Amino acid sequence: MESKKVLKSGEFLVDEIPCQEIFIPEEFGEEQQMIAQTCQDFIDTEVYPNIDKIDSPDIQLMKETLLKAGNLGLMGISIPEVYGGFGLSFTTQMLAAEKIGAGHSFSVAFMAHTGIGTLPIMYYGNEDQRQRYVTRLATGELLGAYCLTEPGAGSDANSGKTMATLSPDGKYYILNGQKMWITNANFADTQVVFAKIDKDRVLSAFIVERAFKGVVVNPDEHKMGIKGSSTAQIFYNDVHVPVENLIGARGEGFRIALSILHMGRLKLAANVLGAAKRAISVSVQYANERKQFGTLISGFGAIKYKLAEQAIRTYALESAVYRVSKDIDGQIERNKAEGMDIGRASIEGISHYAVEAALLKVFGSEVLDYVVDEAVQIHGGMGYSAEVSVERGYRDSRINRIFEGTNEINRLLVVDTAMKRAMKGDFDLFGKAALLASQGTACILEAKEGESWFESRYRIVKNFKNLILILIRAASEHFDKKLVHEQEVMNNLTDMMIDTYVAESTLMRIEKLVSIKGEESLSINQSILDVFLYDAAARVRKNGTDAVSSFMVGPVAQEHIQLIEKAVRTEIINVKVLRRTIADRLIEENTYKF
Repeated sequence: MESKKVLKSGEFLVDEIPCQEIFIPEEFGEEQQMIAQTCQDFIDTEVYPNIDKIDSPDIQLMKETLLKAGNLGLMGISIPEVYGGFGLSFTTQMLAAEKIGAGHSFSVAFMAHTGIGTLPIMYYGNEDQRQRYVTRLATGELLGAYCLTEPGAGSDANSGKTMATLSPDGKYYILNGQKMWITNANFADTQVVFAKIDKDRVLSAFIVERAFKGVVVNPDEHKMGIKGSSTAQIFYNDVHVPVENLIGARGEGFRIALSILHMGRLKLAANVLGAAKRAISVSVQYANERKQFGTLISGFGAIKYKLAEQAIRTYALESAVYRVSKDIDGQIERNKAEGMDIGRASIEGISHYAVEAALLKVFGSEVLDYVVDEAVQIHGGMGYSAEVSVERGYRDSRINRIFEGTNEINRLLVVDTAMKRAMKGDFDLFGKAALLASQGTACILEAKEGESWFESRYRIVKNFKNLILILIRAASEHFDKKLVHEQEVMNNLTDMMIDTYVAESTLMRIEKLVSIKGEESLSINQSILDVFLYDAAARVRKNGTDAVSSFMVGPVAQEHIQLIEKAVRTEIINVKVLRRTIADRLIEENTYKF
């Protein structure tokens, strides 16, 4: 039996796979749909009716709501059955995260507990730690937190000052230091705390119980949004942590922190997807009720533009989120087949797709910011009132561009990680780039007579890829090891990669849908892709031109500008008509159903 082609992280730049090899949301099975419905029902019945009280804030109500979620089994979706969970696939975990993501402050508390508060122990802990903690975290008997950030160590996490010293009797690590911006701080029973042992250069990770003497939690911070989530500073004053509570090996904490951040970025992309869908539904429902100048505002072209653009970006995000989810599931299964422990197999599978995790975190958080901003605008003056839900959604969205590593850090990681993976031998980025550069403008594919809709769109995406490879090579040769410090150029290249990966994911989703349902029923989806690709070409053109202008001059610069102009050439489409078509479907359904 012929083995299927598997793309490694970042390899989408140099290779393709058939659309049949990706997962699309339309393929969710009955069991997955039931889990999704359970999550949705919980949000509808336990969160939304109490959201004002939760955001007051009411810590006790938040704890009770989390415990209810635990009693339903929602906290054990990603935990293996042997530790009291359901052991479901990563793709299913992402679906649950999407549904929970519309839950405002509750979503933040829930995801912090089930993700960064629990999974470092599940993935890196030993059997004793899993039995003592994970089994109880999976049910909500214990609630978890994750303590990495310090006043002087935000994006540069390894510069933290929190220290752990082995006690003279060798039974404890004595912990001293301070953590800040800790989600669930004022009710978490367990904390995954990062500190340096003695004079180590890198971090280690520990399980600290709130009940340990010397753990002091400050009152909660007053925040712009997510007001119902507990966020506070925690101080450690000679806290005696049993040596058996060291997670993984000494000095492995920094690796644990980075790996968990990759997972957090992916789960955040699913969270914001759910929040975006809800904001769109609220937007169109208001537009279908509000009249101005004697007509429903949903009939106005300017409002249709906003509704359509909300849907386009959200559909594209969804396509990319579930594409990478299947890739991760496949990598986890390969890791297990090679004999890896189930925890390590899972986190190594997730961490492998670091490029996609970073780009989806950036794209997803910025999609949601756009969607909620336009939701407020569609509501007009009412959108600025706390009486309607879009005001809360607007405030709550803003943190996502800071969570799990700022978007600025993640933009730098996309290109840097892809290049490092290529240099490690995961895929031949620079060889392919050199070949393309030697071809000049001939490396850009021309339209062929009689090419199909799919062939023409794949050609455009391929041209984006070829352009990116040429510019990465040119920038690398010009700046050498200093490229990482040329953040503006790195950002240009990353944004080109984001548009390319998301456009390709959306295109592959639609092609697979056509193979299942036929073209007649999918014209609306094709309209979504055409508008997204049309706008992506303009963004790729600008980012490519900005990058070239940053380090090239004279004839060389002009040659590359000509290459860019050729690479981003798309056919003229009537974006007004296509957007109105998309908006009309949304208006007719009165909810997001794409």
